[in-house]
Amino acid sequence: MSEHIHKSHNKSLLLYHLVCPIKYRRSVLSESVERSLIEVCKNIANRYEIHFVEIGADENHVHFLIQSVPMLSVKSIAQTVKSITAKELFRLHPEVKEKLWGGNFWTAGYYVNTVGQYANEDVILKYIQNQGETKSNYKMLHKNQLSIAFE
Repeated sequence: MSEHIHKSHNKSLLLYHLVCPIKYRRSVLSESVERSLIEVCKNIANRYEIHFVEIGADENHVHFLIQSVPMLSVKSIAQTVKSITAKELFRLHPEVKEKLWGGNFWTAGYYVNTVGQYANEDVILKYIQNQGETKSNYKMLHKNQLSIAFE
């Protein structure tokens, strides 16, 4: 379970389930792109108060379970995650940009849900882990690879 974040004037436990579809629903998440996505997310976590509790990928979209602080709006979290991951994945993997003409990695929209009374963290974790038509289609991108905590 995620821990509360303690700041000088607040204590919070804010979790968001963010789903980002890949543009044109293309399947561009090779193993090397997935590894890069993990590294980019680690860098985001180091620079911003956005902690990736879980990341899971289906063929054409990515699920993020994110913990953050009240000072960051859900919109700014989604914009930060989508813009930085897109720029970095295009930079690191030019072959992906060829499959996603037009300069966009993600679709314009996204789905976000708070994790709380109606869907707790365990429910969302199980949901993310059970994505994909078959288990072979779904890849757990980081489980234990991404262990960054707020200090």
